[in-house]
Amino acid sequence: MTDASGPAGGRRTTLADVAARAGVSVPLVSIVMRDAPGASAATRERVRRAAEELGYRPDLRARLLRRSRSRLIGVVFGVQHPFHGDLVSGLYTASDPAGYELALSAVTPGRDERRAVASLLQDRCEALILLGPQLPTSDLAELAARMPVVVVARAVRSRAVDVVRTDDAAGLHLAVDHLVELGHTRIAHVDGGRAPGAAERRRGYREALRGHRLDAEERVLPGGLTEDEGAAAARTLLAAAPRPTAVTVFNDRCATGVLDVLRRGGLSVPRDLSVVGFDDSSLARLSHVALTTVAQDTDRLTALAVARATARLEDTAPASEREQVVPPHLVVRATTAPPRG
Repeated sequence: MTDASGPAGGRRTTLADVAARAGVSVPLVSIVMRDAPGASAATRERVRRAAEELGYRPDLRARLLRRSRSRLIGVVFGVQHPFHGDLVSGLYTASDPAGYELALSAVTPGRDERRAVASLLQDRCEALILLGPQLPTSDLAELAARMPVVVVARAVRSRAVDVVRTDDAAGLHLAVDHLVELGHTRIAHVDGGRAPGAAERRRGYREALRGHRLDAEERVLPGGLTEDEGAAAARTLLAAAPRPTAVTVFNDRCATGVLDVLRRGGLSVPRDLSVVGFDDSSLARLSHVALTTVAQDTDRLTALAVARATARLEDTAPASEREQVVPPHLVVRATTAPPRG
């Protein structure tokens, strides 16, 4: 087979090359490649065979830019968040059958959300999907006045912005219920501060304790999104008297910082202290972490996000329904067990 870069290996294979190999015109090859009417079954077979022999691959981005519509959906994600990587993978899976391409723009320590969004606006994106954004609601509403905006993993009080999120409070109910069933009564919570979803998870923790008549044992520790913030919270746990026997943590990344400090401090997890994370990110699934965690349904979240973005673009989405909430589920691994007798 000829190299995919071109008939002689030195350039990209073109429609003209395929036409010459198949013995048809370039417009006819274009019809076949676009799966448009106007070519017989035999001709389509001949053209596709020629394209395969030559290693022809359509330049989808160039094709999209030649159209009046780009059919590009911009995605802003945090490069430091493992769960965002899982969401991006799901968005690719959902967008392909819908006939849309994704343009990614990362938030990094040196590149904020506004800059990430601005670069996508220059890319002719038709809609934006923002993963756990921390932009003010007013900024999100301003963006939504220009194009469809879908926020994933954060509640937004704006009728202009579509939201697809997990029921964060329900997730903490699952975590606390699991720990109580194991026999724990002193259960702390490492908070997410001002991070998206933190307030709802904190509320869920408190509601669950009240439901089990353990509200006198409530203890919320400052935490955050990162391993370092989890480590700081764990050092507070180590110094506590009496020490909690279990802890729920804002997210998996923060929970790994908790685990590291507890183990370095000589505690056995889960015998001395059980730990529950949130997200079920790829980090939690690593064999040496094996974190019990509240799982967000990434497949459902991303499918709904793409469906809502495309429905807004095609004017088929209900005007009044702006928020879709997905239930979480608990994944039990190796970091939870009954407390020491």
